[in-house]
Amino acid sequence: MSASAAAVPRPGRARAFLRLVMIEHSVFALPFAYIAALSAMFELDRNIHWGRLLLVTICMVGLRTFAMAVNRIIDREIDARNPRTAQRELVTGAMSVKHAWTGALIAVAVFLGSAALLNPLCLALAPIAVIPMVVYPYGKRFTNFPQAILGLAQAMGPIGGWLAVTGEWSWDAVILGLAVGIWIGGFDLIYACQDVETDREIGVMSVPARFGIPAAVWGARVCHTLTTALFVWYALATDAGAFFWLGLVIVAGAFVYEHNIVRPHDLSRLNRAFFSTNGFIGISLFVCALIDLLMRGLSV
Repeated sequence: MSASAAAVPRPGRARAFLRLVMIEHSVFALPFAYIAALSAMFELDRNIHWGRLLLVTICMVGLRTFAMAVNRIIDREIDARNPRTAQRELVTGAMSVKHAWTGALIAVAVFLGSAALLNPLCLALAPIAVIPMVVYPYGKRFTNFPQAILGLAQAMGPIGGWLAVTGEWSWDAVILGLAVGIWIGGFDLIYACQDVETDREIGVMSVPARFGIPAAVWGARVCHTLTTALFVWYALATDAGAFFWLGLVIVAGAFVYEHNIVRPHDLSRLNRAFFSTNGFIGISLFVCALIDLLMRGLSV
């Protein structure tokens, strides 16, 4: 460990681990698991099952925490060579690899245990959900399209949310899952643009590094257009009401804003687009979907 790394103050292990996995970023995918779960409850008996909703929350946070921890562990040498990520906990020594693995294994155990409490199908499919979470960090080593793996991983959230309630497969949930996966894959294309020079230098593969920033930005625009279309398809498939459609208008406006402030030759507002706008999209659509379901007869 370098002298500079050794000089970095070490927070408590729990706090360092939460910083490592960026627990606050659960806001991106969790709202869509809620939308799927609540929609399934509406179709099932029009009642909110709070116990199942709690287990869905634990499953989602547990699996995402595992995925982020594994990502950081696998990428720690790459992170050390990138000035933007050189202050991450496993690089500076604020968190040891051993403790990161401990946190990751606890998180995946919590995920599997919660899935077992939901229903047999969730438990049977839970190990499959873990696979892309482990494959994704390696993606940048063998494909220029690691965002496709990320999208597949994120698509499982809404599908799992629906399965948690009904214990049965739903193509409506698949539509929502695809929308979420393509959405997150699209904004990760934008996020990857800030590392182009470093990625090319150290051999990390990505769309921006291989095809350039303009191609990545346009790819993200295509992804978010497809996302909007899939949200519309989901609304039609589930006979959504006026408030859900209002949410889609808000989401479409947020996409327009996001792509207006991030341009191929101006990435100065990239973090605003990535964190603020995308967090707003998830929360806004969830709120509108919840109001819509309540207005249509979902009972608290």
